[in-house]
Amino acid sequence: MSGSLEKLPPGHVGAVVTFLEMNARPDALKTPPSPLRLERWDHIDPTRYRGLFRRVGARWLWFSRLAMSDSQLLEKAGQVHEVLDGTGVSVGMVELDFRADTCMILFLGLVPGLAAQGHGRWLFAETLRLAWAPGVARVRVHTCTLDHPAALPAYLRAGFTAAGRAFESFPDPRLAGLLPRDAAPQIPLLN
Repeated sequence: MSGSLEKLPPGHVGAVVTFLEMNARPDALKTPPSPLRLERWDHIDPTRYRGLFRRVGARWLWFSRLAMSDSQLLEKAGQVHEVLDGTGVSVGMVELDFRADTCMILFLGLVPGLAAQGHGRWLFAETLRLAWAPGVARVRVHTCTLDHPAALPAYLRAGFTAAGRAFESFPDPRLAGLLPRDAAPQIPLLN
């Protein structure tokens, strides 16, 4: 059986999105030690938010929040937690959206310089601890083929199950000026 290929419109990027969910709180939420810490934002400053979002997500072509007006960003943003290193420098973020009995992990990531150092395990454990707040019966997340290659396997190892899949295409945010042209070097820029 052969699949079909569909050409993307000029200047577009495509990704396979996997919808994941966890329907029961894990028995043990062990958090590995880390010099990093989380700090919840009481108020969201759109400029500060976009700066952090860009630093964490440019490598993976995160752009959705960059394309929003300040009012749209404030309306859509969930509960934001900034990851700080031992000197107080911002090195990552977690954004959660709590609706009824469900927590949606909107964004979860560290700056690229912290990759492959074990900090992701700490952040992932802390994110699950926050997501399983009292009254939450299900935690959901969407990940895609543009995310860090370890993202989907990490979610599956943690107990998430795949609930669906979709293909998404969108105009390349580097061509629109939302991200620098050298962002996400692993994804060829096609003019």
